[in-house]
Amino acid sequence: MIRTLAWMLVAALVAATGGCATVKPGGGPDDVAALAAEIRALGPEVAPDEAERAARIAYGYSLQLAREYGVTDPPLVHNAKVIHGLRERGLCNDWTEDLSKRLKQERFRTLTVHWAISPPKPFRIIHHSVVISRRGGTIEEGIVLDPWRHGGALYWARTPKDDHYDWRPRMEVREELVKGRVTTGG
Repeated sequence: MIRTLAWMLVAALVAATGGCATVKPGGGPDDVAALAAEIRALGPEVAPDEAERAARIAYGYSLQLAREYGVTDPPLVHNAKVIHGLRERGLCNDWTEDLSKRLKQERFRTLTVHWAISPPKPFRIIHHSVVISRRGGTIEEGIVLDPWRHGGALYWARTPKDDHYDWRPRMEVREELVKGRVTTGG
């Protein structure tokens, strides 16, 4: 119990000093419309109805997952709860797995859903997120959909504009980890 509390305290301090405070959930009509417009802007072949549906799902399902995961703390504190068995899910890879599955259920014709990983950097842990692109597009040409970063309040940005992470294809990073070219940090 004391060890668990110590880890939660460390995670809280890291979150407080790292700027990972929980933000007020978005997902209102203006937020969804802005994300839908950005998804449409990925290319002329992107169907407007698919862009709008993807935006609605990204916002709504992120908030649903936050409720299901029991998120009440900043992300790193919630991670500590998962690691110590106080919560079942809510690590970044859980958010990515669940949001990716949900978006793929839509069977988009004009959009591709990617699983992206940012390898660890000094003072950063490995991070997973969903990226959505036009059909056949790459992670670098897409939009990061990251509900973990703000505990269920969706963060999104064009991949190159997300200066907190170096998003790359999941399998590429996994291969580098297996070959020992990338360490998991820590």
